[in-house]
Amino acid sequence: MSALSSAPSAPSENTATEEDFLTPDAGQRPPGPTPSQSRFQVDLVAEAAGATDDKSPNSDASSTVPSGGKSSQECAAADPGAGGEEAKGRFRVVNFADPSAAGSAASPEAPTEGLQNGDTVMSETSLHSSTGGQHHYHYDTHTNTYYLRTFGHNTIDAVPNIDFYRQTAAPLGEKLIRPTLSELHDELDKEPFEDGFANGEELTPAEEAAAKEAAESKGVVKFGWIKGVLVRCMLNIWGVMLFIRMTWIVGQAGIALSCLIVIMATIVTTITGLSTSAIATNGFVRGGGAYYLISRSLGPEFGGSIGLIFAFANAVAVAMYVVGFAETVVQLLTGADALMTDETNDIRIIGTITVIVLLGISVAGMEWEAKAQIFLLIVLITAIINYFIGSFITIKSKEAMGFFGYDGSIMWENMGPDFRKEETFFSVFAIFFPAATGILAGANISGDLADPQLAIPRGTLLAILVTGIVYLGVAISTGSCIVRDATGSGNDTVSSQFMSNCTGASCKFGYDFSFCSENKCPYGLHNDFQVMSMVSGFGPIITAGIFSATLSSALASLVSAPKVFQALCKDNIYPGLSLFAKGYGKNNEPLRGYILTFFIALAFILIAELNTIAPIISNFFLASYALINFSVFHASLANSPGWRPSFKYYNMWVSLAGAVLCCVVMFVINWWAALLTNVIVMGLYIYVSYKKPDVNWGSSTQALTYHQALTHTLHLSGVEDHIKNFRPQCLVMTGYPNSRPALLDLVHSFTKNVGLMICGHIRTGYRRPNFKDLATDQSRYQRWLLRNETKAFYTPVFAEDMRHGTQYLLQAAGLGRLKPNTLVLGFKNDWRDGDMMNVETYISMIHDAFDFQFGAVILRLKEGLDVSHIQGQDDLLSSQEKSSGMKDVIVSIDTSKDSDAESSKPSSKATSLQNSPAIQKDDDDDGKATTQPLLKKDKRSPTMPLNVSDQRLLEASQQFQKKQGKGTVDVWWLFDDGGLTLLIPYLLTNKKRWKDCKIRVFIGGKINRIDHDRRAMATLLSKFRIDFSDITVLGDINTKPKKENLLAFEELIEPYRLKEDDMEQDAAERLKNSEPWRITDNELELYRAKTNRQIRLNELLKEHSSTANLIVMSLPLARKGAVSSALYMAWLEVLSKDLPPILLVRGNHQSVLTFYS
Repeated sequence: MSALSSAPSAPSENTATEEDFLTPDAGQRPPGPTPSQSRFQVDLVAEAAGATDDKSPNSDASSTVPSGGKSSQECAAADPGAGGEEAKGRFRVVNFADPSAAGSAASPEAPTEGLQNGDTVMSETSLHSSTGGQHHYHYDTHTNTYYLRTFGHNTIDAVPNIDFYRQTAAPLGEKLIRPTLSELHDELDKEPFEDGFANGEELTPAEEAAAKEAAESKGVVKFGWIKGVLVRCMLNIWGVMLFIRMTWIVGQAGIALSCLIVIMATIVTTITGLSTSAIATNGFVRGGGAYYLISRSLGPEFGGSIGLIFAFANAVAVAMYVVGFAETVVQLLTGADALMTDETNDIRIIGTITVIVLLGISVAGMEWEAKAQIFLLIVLITAIINYFIGSFITIKSKEAMGFFGYDGSIMWENMGPDFRKEETFFSVFAIFFPAATGILAGANISGDLADPQLAIPRGTLLAILVTGIVYLGVAISTGSCIVRDATGSGNDTVSSQFMSNCTGASCKFGYDFSFCSENKCPYGLHNDFQVMSMVSGFGPIITAGIFSATLSSALASLVSAPKVFQALCKDNIYPGLSLFAKGYGKNNEPLRGYILTFFIALAFILIAELNTIAPIISNFFLASYALINFSVFHASLANSPGWRPSFKYYNMWVSLAGAVLCCVVMFVINWWAALLTNVIVMGLYIYVSYKKPDVNWGSSTQALTYHQALTHTLHLSGVEDHIKNFRPQCLVMTGYPNSRPALLDLVHSFTKNVGLMICGHIRTGYRRPNFKDLATDQSRYQRWLLRNETKAFYTPVFAEDMRHGTQYLLQAAGLGRLKPNTLVLGFKNDWRDGDMMNVETYISMIHDAFDFQFGAVILRLKEGLDVSHIQGQDDLLSSQEKSSGMKDVIVSIDTSKDSDAESSKPSSKATSLQNSPAIQKDDDDDGKATTQPLLKKDKRSPTMPLNVSDQRLLEASQQFQKKQGKGTVDVWWLFDDGGLTLLIPYLLTNKKRWKDCKIRVFIGGKINRIDHDRRAMATLLSKFRIDFSDITVLGDINTKPKKENLLAFEELIEPYRLKEDDMEQDAAERLKNSEPWRITDNELELYRAKTNRQIRLNELLKEHSSTANLIVMSLPLARKGAVSSALYMAWLEVLSKDLPPILLVRGNHQSVLTFYS
């Protein structure tokens, strides 16, 4: 391996990110090895000398070493011209650019802060400031970092570093890649393997693009917890409800129940806030708010459905708040007699102008929007303070309107409820609750927060506390100083002599408002929505507060909707919406989303009928709250090691209660809106589930699935097997799953949704096993099985030969009760062509299965099973597979080199992927994808024309993928093996493809008892509840076979006979020991009757079952050690030749059928 030449050090303004090595033009950077070279080149001979002798400032190899709390720099010599003279196996430390490009930085004594972040543990603050101040160099460990004397000796083993744990293109820093296990463990002359991500670390292309944009942007505006979360949440929670509905709620429900309503709403929002805090502190939070939190917790199905309706709800909420603002303005215009047209159209005009202005503020950037929010908060707080100051100032003119200042009698009178106009506690609660929403306003801009993990919990919970206290304060205050009804007339005073007839708290102050009990009065808590304005010290400030509350909520929703929608579109959950994923400017602003939100809001403003849509919007918000709470419960229940939020003040059961409460409140607010919300969420959930987006976020759904599978598997292991629950659990020796499609399809037909199916593959060969290739193949072909909707597991093993590999699988495959109990093999059609030791191995595999108490099943198609050789060339690794990162494992013809031919046994046709058939999806069979081998045309590589036999083989390999039509499955149940021979055809004919086939049963019997035997079998089958169309009793099985068939058998076994009578005994024994498969004369004579029976059965099969869709027959047994493998193979050959597909079955002689309940 050649050493790399030295190169100039990198300019200080460039950092070597992973993207630099992926993009064609990434500017100057520290050079690294080419893909064909090792990423670590260590000269073992010069290591010590290089570390101690060469410490010159101009050395090309430099690194920083954390040791004992200080950093020292050691330099290894790198001679640019030495590469050509290096002997094989000698490695050299090369190409370590000096990041500072300054001689002084190379001094062993000089502290090198600029280098520290490159290869030592980054400080916590560097998470958020890795691009600020002095330039930090995060070198790719594979090319540039060499840890010298970290533990007293040279090593490329890396110390812990935060940058190893980043995702690719992380926005807050650059990912380093630690040395792989192969690079540290493998022999020195071995090439390191390709890079790979740990499971679940990959980003989607959309996420990578977003992260890269974020990493490259300079001067991004980020908010702290006050400006980013607290301010937004307080503004959104303090809506217009505070000023124009709170007093009415106190009038209806009284002080006590009003406080209860506020507390109930606060409990729901507090639980949701705690749950939001828990999710937000369980790892780095990107932009997307509620959608991001739910999708990364519960998966894309829930996240995608809630994200869409949450974004839509925010967009329509803009219209609601703007119309609320416009209505207030129109009331002022009406009072001043200054209407432009009429009230409805004025609301539309003012609303349109307002939403355009808000759009302008939003598009101007988050910084402008934040400044506007702070201004509005100041106005809002001033209005609240103005009310409380006014409540202590009693003015005579206000007494007629019901305001008398704080008084115990007024407070006591208003303590209880006084529901009017068919209002109830729950109807009043439904009116108030939307005022408590808005707690996700801060979380929705999570991508614009400097530290979401700190800001979201602190800002959200503090906002809920402050706003809850203010709501309670307003409820108690208004109930203590304002009466429920007042006429507004100063003439309704009462003299002292009539005081005895006056009832109500106002009588104490000389007013009699009893007139209002029968007639509607304009003032008081019940009647005047603007009562807070009347009480306040300066009325117009309350109007300004109403403007502030509506506009701030509208602005927050106008920002939230596009941000959430952009995050949803970037994840490509709904492919048609990717247009809105693009961001603009340094803050990646979703301008297209802003425009879309603007038009949605404008449409609803122009409709101006928001009373109908309002409950639906409230329910959309509540649905997202419910799912956030459920996410925390679900993640805690799944008990995943990855669920470890730094926010500890949550409880899974409290979160579950919060989710239930949210659902209850949905129905309390409006039952039909709640039903509609649930229907929409479930509809979107089903759509996303059907589309199956290609994402892996490590959701709690995955974690819980694993947890449940593990729990149930363990529980199952503690239960004894019962005959009624027997299932054929098959270990199918398919090799690569796509190399024997007929075998795979037939077994899948009777195991799908019934039993376990494991595709066993034994990799043999003379090279050292490459276990990483084995793991790659395992995941690749498991994906292939899933993609083709085959419910099976692929299990490859390395072994010295086929028999050892089978023994490994028979012993170790499966888990607990989910272990195979039946070995399924393809018939060895070419047994006479190759080395007979392969036949010895094949027959030994069947014997081993019986030794392990397995059943055995052999499938024979006269055309053969293995289609992996049909090309006649080693050219089948799809170029599409290479370019798509091995996600698409459906292969087509390509002219790439067979790199794995030696890893499989030369005589075995179960070779590598390069020798496996071209596979496509078959769309003709009920829309199901099947493993249909077809020669897929490829523009760059011509296909070879198939000969007749290969064409027949291809057609035969597809026969079990089609509907079988009206035919028969003939069951030749000659020997009682426990019932497996009968169970498999029964399971098969229950499937859609085989349901039109009838079962015909053939049994052996005596010629004089045929009727008796038929009735006995019919009784048995009826007790087993297995439908059959016919029972045939064969009385002539033991008849001598035809002479020509006997001669054909003699001719078949002739080459494999030992013929010990014609040679010396010692020579015969030596030959038998070296070739144990040979047939002795004694053995042939001893089993003459059994041989004749196999030949005779073949004649009967041709006579009775030549038109069957499938024959299922009892597999003849051969006593181990007594019958040679060649004779047994000859029996199987003559029994099954020239027939339709035949399945030879032998159970393990334990009952698998029962007629007891």
